Amino acid sequence: MTETTRTSAKSPGNAPASGDAGISAKGLKGGQLGLLAVVVLGISTIAPAYTLTSALGPTVNEAGLQLPVIFLIGFIPMILVSLAYRELNADSPDSGTTFTWVTKAFGPWVGWMGGWGLLAANIIVLSNLAGVAVDFFYLFLSQVTGSPDLADLAGNKAVNVMTCFVFVALAVWVSYRGMHTTKVVQYSLVGFQLVVLGLFVGMAFANWSTSETAIPFSWEWFDVTKIETFGQIAAGISLSIFVYWGWDVCLTVNEETANGKRTSGLAGTLTAVIVLGIYLVVSIATMMFAGVGDTGNGLNNADIHENIFTALASPIMGPFAILMSLAVLSSSAASLQSTFMSPSRSLLAMGHYGAMPQPFSRISRKFATPGYATIAAGIVSAGFYAVMHVVSENVLNDTILALGLMICFYYGLTALACAWYFRHSVFSSVRHFVLRLLCPVLGGVGLFVVFLQTAADSWAPEFGSGSEVSGVGLVFILGIGILALGAVFMLVMAKVRPGFFRGETLRRDTPALVVPE
Repeated sequence: MTETTRTSAKSPGNAPASGDAGISAKGLKGGQLGLLAVVVLGISTIAPAYTLTSALGPTVNEAGLQLPVIFLIGFIPMILVSLAYRELNADSPDSGTTFTWVTKAFGPWVGWMGGWGLLAANIIVLSNLAGVAVDFFYLFLSQVTGSPDLADLAGNKAVNVMTCFVFVALAVWVSYRGMHTTKVVQYSLVGFQLVVLGLFVGMAFANWSTSETAIPFSWEWFDVTKIETFGQIAAGISLSIFVYWGWDVCLTVNEETANGKRTSGLAGTLTAVIVLGIYLVVSIATMMFAGVGDTGNGLNNADIHENIFTALASPIMGPFAILMSLAVLSSSAASLQSTFMSPSRSLLAMGHYGAMPQPFSRISRKFATPGYATIAAGIVSAGFYAVMHVVSENVLNDTILALGLMICFYYGLTALACAWYFRHSVFSSVRHFVLRLLCPVLGGVGLFVVFLQTAADSWAPEFGSGSEVSGVGLVFILGIGILALGAVFMLVMAKVRPGFFRGETLRRDTPALVVPE
């Protein structure tokens, strides 16, 4: 990773130059990805095996038997927001996505905070992905060698953190080398985890009646009226938003995708629909086999919440249980690598338009990737993991809930930006009214309602793990605190690089980048 890098923009001060062809390109290599490759990247970033083993327990704790309907409710704002992303991408394809589009709609200050929300969400989830990869790496070694002591190494903080650094370094290396290496890695890892999940579901359905905690399937699991309070719905949706999050990476690679205006938006929507199907099938099979009790294999058993599949793999899959450990490991490792796409390209765009320090706009000459931004994202995510892991074990659990706040913030902001950006054309046709006004507003408002409800609930110390600082819940401090930190950093950048904040580099009328079809 030592070859010389160059800046992407050609104009003085690193402000993007515009002309007949629109905004100057950032140096990314176009046409490298087709629809299948982009969908695979989206599924990889969402990481079904990883997200389900981490989120099934907490979501069942909030929603009980209504787990399937919570996944459906959580999907509604996701599909509405994905349609807004498609409209914005078709108009102004840009690797900055949220940052670029919100800036064009609401101006530089709001746009910068939108970009910060995206970056923060990615850094948080990268630390969690690394942590899960470490846990399952040593669990897999333990199962292969028959030595239980190897699994205990994950509990050694020094070993855990150093192993995390190795995983992050490998993910950064693959990301740095570009899309060809990324595709080879992702096709292998994503394909493997989907095959194992299919085997898990098939064996759970086949053996559910043999489980002591089994319950029969019921259509009442899809009845939202069985949920008692709105707070439960909000918490459940917040967690389900976490399990859907990541499809927007399909839009982040729009400048590197063949016909990026159309393909990236379509891939984002397809990814969300495919993942919904996976979650519904896996959750139903798991509930039927394990039930929702708080003892034994019951999904409400707090002792198995962190890794549901670890507890259920042996009872369901027998001698094939080791495949599930390897699937979760491959899922988290694949997502760890593909997730670097979003922060690296968002940082690239922010550097390109003068909203971040100039080095972030550098592109690797050899691989045509945002080399500096990729390495920076790796360093920050590894550092965040190390600090959080040393400070408290509970922090890593609470970051999932804090991540939900971050996702609601920047997804909701992007959806509302769509409605405002296209406000002059929304009544020109039924299609524009539905896709540019109705869907974005419903999706954006819905996510901000969940954001406000979760923020209010998370103020209480008992929310999440129960950790607190001066009587304030740790989830609130992590979520709102990171956004507040972003506002402070924004003021610093406004002093250091005022051009962007004066509207000199990116405005509503800035010509869109032309992406070859």
